[in-house]
Order: sequence, then structure tokens, then C-alpha cells
Amino acid sequence: MLETGQKTDPFTIPTDTGSFSSTDDAGGKTVVFFFPRADTSGCTKEAVAFSGLLDEFAAAECRVIGISKDTAAKQAKFRAKHSLTCELGADDETGICEQFGVWLEKSMYGKSYMGIQRATFVLDSDGTCLAAWPKVKVPGHAEEVLETVRSL
Repeated sequence: MLETGQKTDPFTIPTDTGSFSSTDDAGGKTVVFFFPRADTSGCTKEAVAFSGLLDEFAAAECRVIGISKDTAAKQAKFRAKHSLTCELGADDETGICEQFGVWLEKSMYGKSYMGIQRATFVLDSDGTCLAAWPKVKVPGHAEEVLETVRSL
């Protein structure tokens, strides 16, 4: 998994509104939060929390994108249903998830499967990871990320 101080390769990902490129905002920071699946309870709470703080992230010169394995069409439905304002990336082939190290083997009820580990990263404009949360607990997380961004 990507760690603080490591650099990630530039990436472009389809979104429900077009596409997102990590290199589009030279000079600013980017929060990338990975979530397992659109429109599930924890993922909805997390996306709603980041959306609610989007203006404050923008004031701190920071973009926010949430990424899951869902298609762009499913992300669009997710956005509409919950009035989300942050960008939603569709990594349906898991390339970006693998790049960040969040596409992992998981297990539930004794069965193993591949899935996204909920994690968040703050990237500098050159792709260097400034902060990382490898195992996110949703309550209060978006606020903690915002405070970290403000302190960088």
C-alpha cells in the first residue's frame, strides 16, 4: 500500500461526469479516498462527509475524489441519489486500486475474495503521498483528513 513519502505514478480515471487526471491541478493537493462499493451504508456516509466538506477542501487548495470498482454509470446513480458533490472515479478494471495497493484479498464468513480496502491518501501535485490512512473508520474521518490537509 502507498505510504507517506512514496510517489505514485500520474493517473487518469473515468468519472461519472467525465474524467479526472491527477496532473490537472499543478500546485494543489488531492485527497483520494477509496471505498468498497457505491451506495452501501459506510461508503455512502463517507462520500456524504467528503461532499459536505468540499468547499473547505477547495479553500485549502485541495481536490477530492472517491474511487471504487463501480462503473461510471453506477457512480452517477450514487451521486444523484445522495446529492454528492465530490468527484467519483470508476476503476472497474482495478488499475488505480492496484497502483495504490488497496486491491487486496479479503475474507468474510470464511470465504476469500478480492476487494477494495477503505483507505485515504493526500497527494502533493507531483504525486508524493503526504499522508495516508490505510484502514479507515468512517465516523469523523473526512474531518480528520481536512485538518491534516490544512496543516500541510
